[in-house]
Amino acid sequence: MADERVLVTGGTGCIGSWVVRNLVQENVPVIVLTAGQRFERLKLILTGAELDAVTFVSGDISDIAALESVSRRHGINRIIHLAAMQLPFCAADPIRGALVNVAGTITIFELAKRLGIERVVYASSAAVYGPKAHYPEPVLGPDAAFFPTSHYGVFKLANELDAGIYWQNDGISSIGLRPHSVYGPGRDQGVTSKPTLAMIAAAARRPYHVNFNGRYQFQFVDDVAKAFLRAARVPFRGAAVHNIGGSTFGVGEMIGCIEANEPGARGRITFGDRPLMFPEAFDGRPMVDALGASPETPLEEGVRRTLDCYRAALRNGMLDDAFLDRVLA
Repeated sequence: MADERVLVTGGTGCIGSWVVRNLVQENVPVIVLTAGQRFERLKLILTGAELDAVTFVSGDISDIAALESVSRRHGINRIIHLAAMQLPFCAADPIRGALVNVAGTITIFELAKRLGIERVVYASSAAVYGPKAHYPEPVLGPDAAFFPTSHYGVFKLANELDAGIYWQNDGISSIGLRPHSVYGPGRDQGVTSKPTLAMIAAAARRPYHVNFNGRYQFQFVDDVAKAFLRAARVPFRGAAVHNIGGSTFGVGEMIGCIEANEPGARGRITFGDRPLMFPEAFDGRPMVDALGASPETPLEEGVRRTLDCYRAALRNGMLDDAFLDRVLA
C-alpha cells in the first residue's frame, strides 16, 4: 500500500522501537500510542530527525473513543499492536496485566472494526507454551499443545483465541507472531532480556550474571521487527499465528561473542545452570511459507551492533548510572 499510515501501540518498547525505526526510514507516517513519555529505547536507535518524524499520542490502550478520534484524524490504515505488560509485571499485578494485555487487545480489534481496517498484526509469545517436559522434541512444530504457566502466557493465548473470534464474527483478519528470545538494543525488560543486559554491562565495564543456561533461538530485534512489518503487508485473509524461528545458540556462545567484542568483559559475565521453562526452539518454516523469508542477522553481528549501540549511548551520556543500576540490579 503506497499510502500506509500506521498506528503502532507499544512503539516505545523494544520491538516497537525497531518497527518505528523501519517505518520512519521508509518515510511511512507512523503514529505511536504511548502510556508514558519514556523514549530511551527510541533515542538509542533513531536520529534526532527520525525521532521528530514520529507522531506521539499519549493515551490509554483501553480508551477506544480517544483511539478512534486519533486514528481518524491521522487516517490510520494499518495497526501493529505491541503494547503489553511483560511477564514479571503481570505476575506482580495480574489485574492491570489483564486490562492491558487482554482488554487492550480487544480494544484494538474493536478499533479496527470501527475504522474498517481489515488486518491487525499483534505480538503473542512463547509463554503460551509450557515446560520442556511437555514436548518430546526440542523444536516445537506449529501444532504443539499449549501449556501456559503464567498469567502472561494465559493472556497471550486468550488474545490468539479472540483474534479467531474477530475473524469468525466480523471478518477482521489478523496475524499474531510469537518471538522466542529477542535480544538487541532496547531489550532491557523480560525473562529473556538477560543476554542483552550482559551486553549493556560489558559496554559499561560492569559485571553481570545471566541467571539461566541452555540453547535458545536468540533473535536479533531488527529481524523480529521486520517480521511484523511483513505480516502487516503480505496479502492474507483469516486469523493466523506463527512462531518466529531461527538458529539456536547456547548462552555460553552468546557470552563468548560478548567477550570477543569486548575483551575487558572476560570473566566478568557469568551464567547459571538452570534452563528456562520453555522449549529451546520453534519450527519457523510455516511463518516463512506464509510471510516470505528474510535474512537472519548472524549472532556475531547482532552482538557487535548491540555493544556498539550501548557504547555510543554511554559515551554520549544518554545512559547514566541510575539507568545501569536499575536494569542491572
